[in-house]
Amino acid sequence: MNAIIVSDLHIGSRYFLYQDFERFLGSISEDHELILNGDVIDNPYARLRPPHQRILDLIGQISYRQRVVWVRGNHDNGYIPRWFGRVYFRRLYSIGHRLLIAHGDDFDEIMPRNQAFIKAFKMMHDLRVKLGARPVHVANYAKKWEIFYKVLRKNVMMNAVNCAMENGYEAVTCGHTHYPEDRVFDAIRYVNTGAWTEFPAFYLLVNAEGMTLEKMDDLFGV
Repeated sequence: MNAIIVSDLHIGSRYFLYQDFERFLGSISEDHELILNGDVIDNPYARLRPPHQRILDLIGQISYRQRVVWVRGNHDNGYIPRWFGRVYFRRLYSIGHRLLIAHGDDFDEIMPRNQAFIKAFKMMHDLRVKLGARPVHVANYAKKWEIFYKVLRKNVMMNAVNCAMENGYEAVTCGHTHYPEDRVFDAIRYVNTGAWTEFPAFYLLVNAEGMTLEKMDDLFGV
């Protein structure tokens, strides 16, 4: 089976690389399954600007010619667009026993326990941007706090790997942390596909030869 896996598009966010993602969609071969691994939408209750709505429309159109799976994340949990083609919505997904696909929020024990701090952190970041700081997604700004961010990444990875191991999977892929990485932990391969809110964006290519974490800019020779 051939598949393309991406995560954390955050359609609707000012930081979503919608032009790059539209070009990316046009490059996907029809013999590849497209798997959207959570946080596809940034805010299910916000009205999308036309360029972002176009991305949703394109995903719906693609679903009529090839399989498209939307794995739920913490931002888009419960959200289903109206008249949205033949997209399959799942909480978890897998490719045989080769790969478990989960957004990663179910493996995160850090952020749910620190909601007050996270809310204050987001407010501080928004204020910084209003005062003239370079506008970046809050997750991108959080990476400056390396120790905290490393704890979050490790927590998601360890719990994802344990879940894969307990259920007989060879590998697991997540998003959620907005940090692309490809590692082996306890003999289980862990791949995080990062986010489409900062450049370069990444995707996981799955085919008969194996699995590779690819940069979007490499695809177009940027």
